[in-house]
Amino acid sequence: MPDRGAEQAVTDFHLQRLLGRDEIEWDLEEIAAYLRERHILVTGAGGSIGSELSRQIGKFCPQGIVLLGRGEQSIWEIHRDCSNRFPDLDIRPVIADIRDRSRMESVFEEYRPAAVFHTAAHKHVDLIEPHPEEVVINNIVGTRTVTKLADAYGTNRVVMISTDKAVRPACVYGAGKRISELQVEGLARKSSTVFVTVRFGNVLGSRGSVVPMLQTQIAEGGPVTVHPDATRYFMTIPEAARLVIQSGAMGENGEIFILDMGEPVRILDLATEMIRLAGKEPGIDMELKPIGLRPGDKLHEELLSSGEGVRSTKHKKIFIAQPDRVESEGLDETIDRLAEMAKKPDRQGIVDLLQAVVPEYKPSEMWRKDENH
Repeated sequence: MPDRGAEQAVTDFHLQRLLGRDEIEWDLEEIAAYLRERHILVTGAGGSIGSELSRQIGKFCPQGIVLLGRGEQSIWEIHRDCSNRFPDLDIRPVIADIRDRSRMESVFEEYRPAAVFHTAAHKHVDLIEPHPEEVVINNIVGTRTVTKLADAYGTNRVVMISTDKAVRPACVYGAGKRISELQVEGLARKSSTVFVTVRFGNVLGSRGSVVPMLQTQIAEGGPVTVHPDATRYFMTIPEAARLVIQSGAMGENGEIFILDMGEPVRILDLATEMIRLAGKEPGIDMELKPIGLRPGDKLHEELLSSGEGVRSTKHKKIFIAQPDRVESEGLDETIDRLAEMAKKPDRQGIVDLLQAVVPEYKPSEMWRKDENH
C-alpha cells in the first residue's frame, strides 16, 4: 500500500525553495491594458498551465474568459474553480478540439477574443515519440488553425506556448514545436495581430513532468528511477503563468520570450531532496535506481541554440531569443504535406520531413535505426 504520510510530505514540498529565486514581478498596468474588459480565450484551459493562466487572468477583470479544451472533466474543474474565485466574471466552458477547424471557427465567430493564450498540445515526450502523426495533427496543424483564425478574426494578441525542447530538438515533440515557432513567426510578419511565443523549461508539478512521477514513486515506497547525470531547467506553475501573461503585454510581434531560470537542476539532486522531505534516507530507506534516457530525451536541455543570440527587456527576468532568420515561405505547404503523411500514417516520412525543415533536429535512436514505423 502507498505510504500516505510520505505522499503528503512530498505534496507539501516547497518547490520555490528548490529553485532558490524570487517570484516574477508583475507590470500590472501593462498587463491590465490588454486584458481588462476584453474577451480572453485560453486553449488547453484544463491543463496545468492553462488552468493557472485562467486563474491569473481572472484577477485583471476581463470581460470574460473562454475556457477551451477537449477534456470534459478538466474543463468542468477549472470552470468551477474560476466561477468560485470570480463570481461576477463571465466564464464560458467550451468543449472543443483544436484539430477541428470548423468547430474552432465557430468559437472565434461567437466570442471574438481580444487575446488568445494557446497552451493546448500533446506534451508527453515518451508517449508521442513513437506517434509523430499526433504531433503533426494536434500540435503543428492545431497551432496553425488557432493562429490563422486569430489573424482572420482580428484578435489583438496571441501568445503561444513553446518549449526548450524546440532548441536543437532530439524528439518529435521538440521538432514539432520548432515548426510551430517558425509558422507563428512567419504569420507575425504579415498580420496586424501581435504574435509572441514563450519558451518554457520544465514546469514543476505540471501533469506529466518529473515531479509528479517522483511523488508517485516515493509514495509507493520506491524504487525512484532517475538518470544519474540528467539536468533540467525548472520553473513553477505560477512563474510560468506570470511569464506568459507578462510576455503577452511586452510583445511587439514575432518575439520568442525566455525566462532567466537560473542554473539547471540535476534530477538526481531533486529526487534525493524529495525523498528526504518524505522522511526517508536515499539508498537506505528507499532505493534510487539509475536508468538511461528515454527515446527523445536529452541529457541537458538548452534555452538557446548555438545560432541564437539573446537580448534583454525592461523586465529583469525575461529575455528575447534572437534566432537566425529562417525563411518561412513554403512552410504552409510543408505543413500540408505533414498532415497528409499523418493520415496514413507515414511516420518515418514525417520524421524525415521534420528534419529537412529543422536541420538541427537530431531524431532519436528509434527513428535513426528503425525504418519500419
